[in-house]
Amino acid sequence: MESRLRVRGHPIQPMLVTFPFGLFVSATVFDLAGVADGPAFLGEVGYWTSVAALVAAALAGVAGMVDLWDVPGGRTRRTAVTFNLVNTAMAGLFLLACLIRADSPQRGATGVLVAVELVALAVGSFGVWLGTRLMRQYDAGRVEPSGFEAFGGVPGGSTVEISRPRA
Repeated sequence: MESRLRVRGHPIQPMLVTFPFGLFVSATVFDLAGVADGPAFLGEVGYWTSVAALVAAALAGVAGMVDLWDVPGGRTRRTAVTFNLVNTAMAGLFLLACLIRADSPQRGATGVLVAVELVALAVGSFGVWLGTRLMRQYDAGRVEPSGFEAFGGVPGGSTVEISRPRA
């Protein structure tokens, strides 16, 4: 299976998924600090980090839908659909938390909302596991280059060889 959206031979969607997940983790950390008697602005930072994560999740979701178009039927397709649904569930829980916080004065989180965010991260962790499983299914026969070949070769097209001095 070849992804339609690629950069230098690598699928874009797995790269895009890391941004919302990392931002959701960061938002939860800010919210935990805000709930634990941290400065009030941490709740606002957590809220806007969640909003940025939701935008990134939407972009990753679009890329996932484009890639899902070409997934063959069977186990791989079921894994891909489940992966996309799990990521959507995580984003949905964070969206719910953002909508509840949108009307509050400093958009700070409560203990209940942090608990919802922690559940969403647990769901997202399952999505990460599914994503690694999916990538292993796609790239089962692929051999990754090592050394300078991984970076597109040595500039100028020449090959560097290192020889040992003779004794």
